[in-house]
Amino acid sequence: MKFAIITHVQHIQKDSNYFGYAPYIREMNIWIKYVDEVVIVAPIVNFNTNPIHDSYKHSKIDFKQVEEFDITSLQNCLKAIIRLPKIIATTYKAMAKADHIHLRCPGNMGLIGSIVQILFPKKKKTAKYAGNWDPNANQPFTYKLQRWILSNTFLTKNIQVLIYGEWLHQTKNIKPFFTATYSKNEILTLNEKNTNLLNKSITQLNTPLKFIFVGTLSKGKQPLYAIQLIEQLIKKGKNVTFDVFGEGEMRNEIEAYIHNKQLEKVVTLKGNQSKETVLKAYQKSHFLILPSKSEGWPKVVAEAMFWGCLPLATSVSCVPYMLDNGKRGIVLKEDLEFDTNQLLETLKNEFMYKNMISEAQKWSRQYTTDTFDSEIQKLINNTI
Repeated sequence: MKFAIITHVQHIQKDSNYFGYAPYIREMNIWIKYVDEVVIVAPIVNFNTNPIHDSYKHSKIDFKQVEEFDITSLQNCLKAIIRLPKIIATTYKAMAKADHIHLRCPGNMGLIGSIVQILFPKKKKTAKYAGNWDPNANQPFTYKLQRWILSNTFLTKNIQVLIYGEWLHQTKNIKPFFTATYSKNEILTLNEKNTNLLNKSITQLNTPLKFIFVGTLSKGKQPLYAIQLIEQLIKKGKNVTFDVFGEGEMRNEIEAYIHNKQLEKVVTLKGNQSKETVLKAYQKSHFLILPSKSEGWPKVVAEAMFWGCLPLATSVSCVPYMLDNGKRGIVLKEDLEFDTNQLLETLKNEFMYKNMISEAQKWSRQYTTDTFDSEIQKLINNTI
């Protein structure tokens, strides 16, 4: 089977290997292990790899490079108009030769792919919509357009569209799905090595409360709000530490804020780190803070729950479902006083805290890479 992937994810080429954002690559490696040939239509950038990158694992990859584009300004629109014919032609040729077409949405290439796939109604197709599928969410027009095309059973045929969360009034080709990071074997192995880390207490006065943030340092993820929440806890006399994992456009602004507020002893910017380093941080930490404005299935929330790190996350996309509306974590309202108070209430009751962790861990450990692998295999073989 020849499997064509249409994606906006930036790739880095090193000799004959192609690297990309590690969570995406690790997921795609599960998909492509069940196919004979892989065709990838995506942009290539001249960056250096770092710990958040990984490479495809397949012996037969045909990479079709396309130029990146966006329509955020008049100048960029003009560039896009010039580039689009070649991008569309490359996408069409890849789909024409493929036995199975796989779209990664939402994104600019996802939009191109969702339009071009209309010309191939008989080919097997899957689309992974990694953004927020909530019909009432405030989203860019291009995202709504992709959702409309993928949901339209007249235009889009022979496809299964994988989405996060369960939403009312969906067409028959829409399938609620999930994603996963850890395997059953990792649970057994790491639990044996780190049983002491899974029995966290919030009443040990000699141990600071450990908080972490994992994600891009961008306005959409709102890392400054997370730091302000930590500030409020300090003002309430709490002994806390806050490790921030990730890089992004806001790093300088965050560094300045930490310096101005004299938080250097509390907040540490860890930068991009490997999966193993972040895993250990989850295990050692009491809480994850993710006050994000938009998500699909926030992997870091599920990962934190997996290792007994209680999440505080905003009510976007399927987060309320993941946290069972506050039974498996704290749903942030983006009101600093309110969110501080609900966190303080949790800190007063260790029984409640540990019960929430137990429920979070029980729920998240349903979604292992073993289960994910099994479901992907069914999709590839068209048996669901």
